[in-house]
Amino acid sequence: MGIPLNLVMLNTDDSRGGAAIATYRLHTGLRSIGVDSHLMVLNKYTDDPTVVGPEPQTIWQKAMARFYLHRDWRVSAHYLAKGKNLFSPAKCPDKLARRVSAINPDVVHLFWVTFGFMKIETLKQFNKPIVWTLHDMWPFTGGCHYDDECGRFRQSCGKCPILSSGSENDLSRHIWERKRKSWRDVPIVVVATSHWLGDMARSSSLFKNQRIEVIPNGIDTERYKPLDKRAARDAYGLPQDKHLVLFSAFSATTDKRKGNQFLVHALKIMAQSGWGEKAELVVIGASAPEDPTGLGMKVHYMGRLHDEISQVLLYSAADVTVAPSMQENLSNTVMESLSCGTPVVAFNIGGMPDMIEHQRSGYLARPFDSADLAAGIMWVLKDKTRHNMLSQHARNTVVERYALKTVANQYLALYQSIQK
Repeated sequence: MGIPLNLVMLNTDDSRGGAAIATYRLHTGLRSIGVDSHLMVLNKYTDDPTVVGPEPQTIWQKAMARFYLHRDWRVSAHYLAKGKNLFSPAKCPDKLARRVSAINPDVVHLFWVTFGFMKIETLKQFNKPIVWTLHDMWPFTGGCHYDDECGRFRQSCGKCPILSSGSENDLSRHIWERKRKSWRDVPIVVVATSHWLGDMARSSSLFKNQRIEVIPNGIDTERYKPLDKRAARDAYGLPQDKHLVLFSAFSATTDKRKGNQFLVHALKIMAQSGWGEKAELVVIGASAPEDPTGLGMKVHYMGRLHDEISQVLLYSAADVTVAPSMQENLSNTVMESLSCGTPVVAFNIGGMPDMIEHQRSGYLARPFDSADLAAGIMWVLKDKTRHNMLSQHARNTVVERYALKTVANQYLALYQSIQK
């Protein structure tokens, strides 16, 4: 028997990027327990009929959509010394309010809605109970998705370091003001997927008076599960007689926030400690560079993977996953690795301690200390009995806390609480 709840979920994509993957997983999890969930997206890549893609567009409409998205980018590019940091003005016109109204949902649930999907001013037009799951900091900042720890979202932004701005009345202040004016009378139930992001939201000037809950992402633990290590290595031609260290991230070697610079130093330390011949690195999310950096050990570049079984095979092939991010919410990579029984070494930042129990399912290194990162990797690898215990605890933690139906039922209880 179905649960009488009509839900619209909003996310820019349905399958590309960490937020999209987490959102689509929740959508399928909610439908599996009987919720009538509709996932509405700007860019539809799956053939799932429950995902509502964009309306058909004329050539002129497509051209205008590209124009507005390019204008959005140009607005922030005016300041640019922001490098590869994401920054979203969210000024593109949209038709979301009309499209959502046509479904007449009981609850509107927002996720990652930038890159031309939702204009800031649209949110107040939904006129339905609103839940917003945060996958980064953008909803409560003046435009950045991660603030590089500037902390100015606690006041009213301005003098944005990501924009290299010295002006109080810069673009970030303008965007913050648009959010404040548009959302000040709109009750929003904010869901953070990690305790760290929940704390950030509570300290923000935009969300400090909203209801804030913490509910993690969920994962299909029957899909992400340990596979035979020898078979997994054979499938990719990886060596059977080496310890394999896995590094997986979108733009793994080019996005500074993902911490490749710390990993490079840590691997060199490992090589100097005698691990250069005993361990090899496997990189997901990047192809081999033309001029590879010498790490003191062999590197296998796997490029970008586009199916889950490939990911599960590589997690199972690895002995440890390293996630050296500088700022991170609740990493899909960490959760996937732990679900496959592969311990994780990361810095003790953001949402990492939500998932990784220090020296029980992995190792939490001192933030940005490459030597401690190296020590953690070696600690995980060098004792086989201990490694087996870490692997088992990693798997058990995910099954107990993050199984998809468990998380879906937490959201169902939340929806029901705001309908009363």
